[in-house]
Amino acid sequence: MKLLSILLSISLLSTISDAQLKKRVAVSVFEDRSGSGYNHLGAGVADMLTTALVKSGKFIVIERQELDKVLAEQKLGESGLVTPESAPKVGKLLGAELFVVGSVSEFGTKESNVGGSVPLFGAALKTKTARAVVDVRLVNTTSGEIIAAETKEGSESTTGVSVSYESIDFNNMDSWDDTDAGKATREAVDGVIELITENMTKIPWMGKILKVNADGTLLMKPGADGNVKPGMEFDVYRVGEDVIDPDTGMSLGAEETKIGTIKVTDDALKGKAAKATVQDGKGIQNNDVVREQK
Repeated sequence: MKLLSILLSISLLSTISDAQLKKRVAVSVFEDRSGSGYNHLGAGVADMLTTALVKSGKFIVIERQELDKVLAEQKLGESGLVTPESAPKVGKLLGAELFVVGSVSEFGTKESNVGGSVPLFGAALKTKTARAVVDVRLVNTTSGEIIAAETKEGSESTTGVSVSYESIDFNNMDSWDDTDAGKATREAVDGVIELITENMTKIPWMGKILKVNADGTLLMKPGADGNVKPGMEFDVYRVGEDVIDPDTGMSLGAEETKIGTIKVTDDALKGKAAKATVQDGKGIQNNDVVREQK
């Protein structure tokens, strides 16, 4: 009987975990401050982090193409870099609750001779230690607040013939993922994943009204991709104008007014959206914010 009770508890916890609403994360191209001179290093580290976030299955991750499109439309440059100051604006346009902004502050390898040589290649046998250090800031796109700022690092040592990374395009993860430098970077990235997972609980989940249909039904995002399921009910809010801090000139966020309640009836657009009906309230419009009921 006790074993059955334990199994039921595990099953219930699994169901609750599976049903947890996924929040949206955007990752900026990292600034390269390492002085290493490697091509596309910042983009490569950001891609590794993005891939790791997707594989975790815990978040909806904004694709690079979506970010690049918004940056182009907002004329924020072609570098792909987003600052903590611009992250709230860009994040809202992408519908992301969290924006990850970072830089690579150290990246490279140190070598030491082990002794002897490899006559066939004419190269010395060396111990190589790769090291990667990244500085990250997690920005709440609703409030503009930096909720965490930390440094994460990784290292990997190998012994063998020295390998040059000068010709590697770090924008192509397949070309460096299994190298010692790639493994060191992945260790740093794993630390960033832990930081994001820990701090994401501080940010409320948010959806958005995509379309008001002629029959009164609605389309909202996300859908099944974000663990939104038929039968779930949400509150809808109208967002007011940004309140600007007169001292800093930065946005402090905006007031929200509840205008109605909706209930999800079906999944839509291959999981990227959900269809819902209005339970109460009126005047719901495109871009109104959807939140969990309190």
